[in-house]
Amino acid sequence: MLRWRVLAIGAAGLLVIAAVVAAIGVSGARASRSGAVTSVLLLSVDGLHQRDLAWYVRSHPDSALAALVRGGTEYTAASTPVPSDSFPGTVGQLTGGDPSVTGIYYDDSFNHDLLPAGTTSCAGAKPGAEIDFTEDLDRDKTAIDAGQGLAGLPEGVLAMTATPGTLINPAALPVDPATCKPVYPHAYLRVNTVFDVASQAGLRTGWSDKHPAYDILNGTSGDGVRDLFTPEINSRVPGGPADGDWTTDNASTQRYDSYKVRAVLNEIDGYDHARTTKVGIPAIFGMNFQAVSTAQKLPGSDGLPGGYLADGSTPGPLLARALDYVDAQLGALVAELGKNDLDRSTAVILSAKHGQSPIEPAALTRIDDKPLVHGLDAQWAATHPGAAPLVAQATDDDAIMMWLSDRSAEAAGFAKAYLLGQQGTGTDSNGNPKPFIASGLQTLYAGAEAARYFQAAPNDPAVPDLYGVVQHGVVYTGGRSKIAEHGGADAEDQQVALVVDSPTSAHGQTVDQPVRTTQIAPTILRLLDLDPGALQAVRIEHTAELPHGAPQ
Repeated sequence: MLRWRVLAIGAAGLLVIAAVVAAIGVSGARASRSGAVTSVLLLSVDGLHQRDLAWYVRSHPDSALAALVRGGTEYTAASTPVPSDSFPGTVGQLTGGDPSVTGIYYDDSFNHDLLPAGTTSCAGAKPGAEIDFTEDLDRDKTAIDAGQGLAGLPEGVLAMTATPGTLINPAALPVDPATCKPVYPHAYLRVNTVFDVASQAGLRTGWSDKHPAYDILNGTSGDGVRDLFTPEINSRVPGGPADGDWTTDNASTQRYDSYKVRAVLNEIDGYDHARTTKVGIPAIFGMNFQAVSTAQKLPGSDGLPGGYLADGSTPGPLLARALDYVDAQLGALVAELGKNDLDRSTAVILSAKHGQSPIEPAALTRIDDKPLVHGLDAQWAATHPGAAPLVAQATDDDAIMMWLSDRSAEAAGFAKAYLLGQQGTGTDSNGNPKPFIASGLQTLYAGAEAARYFQAAPNDPAVPDLYGVVQHGVVYTGGRSKIAEHGGADAEDQQVALVVDSPTSAHGQTVDQPVRTTQIAPTILRLLDLDPGALQAVRIEHTAELPHGAPQ
């Protein structure tokens, strides 16, 4: 029986494929899809909560997402690592490790042992460097090809190099004091990835994501991902506002995501992402979707309100449209697998790097974090004349993360007392004044407390010196351009969708026990009959495979 049917439609000047999933024959289709797994397709939908998936499946029983759930194993209590940001989230899925093991706490963080970017004379240089693995690394962050110089952009971006590390400006990288050389993202990662393991077994690998800094997924080998496609999401949209990127308008985000979908479709057809060379389907490949995340964060876009309805549960019009978009792309990808007779040998895993918080519009409190940081530094300077500014790096989304120039217990206690003593006025979802206390924090871990929170060594050069868990609904922003964020420890940041649809597993399973997205990595290797123990983080943390997510 046919499991998928596809209808092609045009939208926004791109080929956007809408999928219509057959509502019958699921069990028959599963029975016909028995066989060894030779490929795993991992799809990460930023912001996709488990409750979003459950709502969509209930509301759209004939959808591609519903068929995926019916055909596979749904994990209803899956959670991400903390901090719930894209970098630790992705790295966790593909290494099996938490930040204390991988060394990855955020895409913009700090390391007390490395030297600042641009250092060329390392002898006697003072250590302490921002680790900025964002668009700031690009040769040209205004261009979707990150400065490669391709013609016909943005449509021509499919011709982007498969080795985007070559598009990184080395002068923007932190410097290793031992070698006095720049540290590329893959070299900063402390452990290997599933791509490392697969490549070393002679298997082809591919991935599509949002910055050249996703070179980090190449892992400790430096070349784990044979086909890495990373169009810059924070580049300017041609014809759009000068200060706007692909995330400031949800239709633009969908257009951007569609480039990555096309790259994966090309890989399913056996080509490289640019469709220039026939290379065979990767054993591990996939992509990241941004459309749901921006629909959750934007107050409105394309004439539609963003986020959730007032009930704090139902997706609003913009988010519902974004979910429809992702569903259509999922249908297209699975249909292409079927077209190439790969559906019987390919496992599909759907999850998310992170969720988003708050879901309830009434819970939102926006707080400008700049006065908090500046006030802390000013108070430190007033009481410690001649000392360096206390805050070496602050990264605040819906958590407070700080690295201090003085790592003493006295400095950590000083910062903690100051921040917990601050009160003021932020704004609610409508821009009206809304008071806050304790800097919007529920709990603040400082110094050794922060290291223990992350189960890291107190002298770990990468662990934050302060980590603040916010009161529910707090988002640190000085503007009104977003109504939700991620990066914190809120349940809504962590509780994400997770479905594994493997041709070797029974269909329609539900696992309610708590699992973690770090368990995806060993599960991928087991599905491919590779050793999960080949992953260093799996050995260190004893990361288990997902229950029922791999052949028994």
